[in-house]
Parts: sequence; structure tokens; C-alpha cells
Amino acid sequence: VQLQASGGGLVQPGGSLRLSCAASGSILTIDTMTWYRQAPGKQRELVATSANDGATNYADSVKGRFTISRDNTKKTVLLQMNNLKPEDTAVYYCNVDGWKPYLSRFNAWGQGTQVTVSS
Repeated sequence: VQLQASGGGLVQPGGSLRLSCAASGSILTIDTMTWYRQAPGKQRELVATSANDGATNYADSVKGRFTISRDNTKKTVLLQMNNLKPEDTAVYYCNVDGWKPYLSRFNAWGQGTQVTVSS
């Protein structure tokens, strides 16, 4: 299973970006789709999670500004980021877990996409 993340870039404070992460490979079902981020010198932190039952969860620091959504048919998860702040600057990673054929679990990471918020 491979994940391809895209959509990062440089944006001014208050601006918006949309990250996308597409899964490919031998996938039977997808359970949880999650975005993490890691700023320089800091630990990787959870940003937002989308469960297969539709439940979502957000870090307190992004609530009301970020929205996670998924398209199970396209095996894609999006992260809409609005009102970006300099402290949102980080490398963003997608993570997906689920099942492959023959009841084999998988947990895959994307390659990371840089988001820089600066004037």
C-alpha cells in the first residue's frame, strides 16, 4: 500500500491550503485516515482523524479552522486548512490503516508535504 500526499506550499497568515492524500495498492477496506504534522525540533502530533464510521477528531489547536474529509471510493483523504497561522508550519503526513486481501492489516505513511505559513 502506498500513499501519495500533495497540496503543501507557502501561504500567508490567514490563508488557506488543501492537502490531499491518495492510497493505492492492494486494499480491501480502509479504516482510519489521519493527518499528522511535525514542526522543526518538535515531536510529530496528530492533527485530524477520520474514522470509517464518519467520526472525526481534531487537535484543539486546529478545531474550527481545519476540516478532514474522505472519499472511500477514491481512497483519498483531504485536509482543508483555513485561517492558517505561522504555528501551523510543519511537514504534514498522512497515515492510513485498514485491511488488505486475505485479512492482512496494513498501516501506511505518506511521504510528507511541507506547509509554510509566513508573511
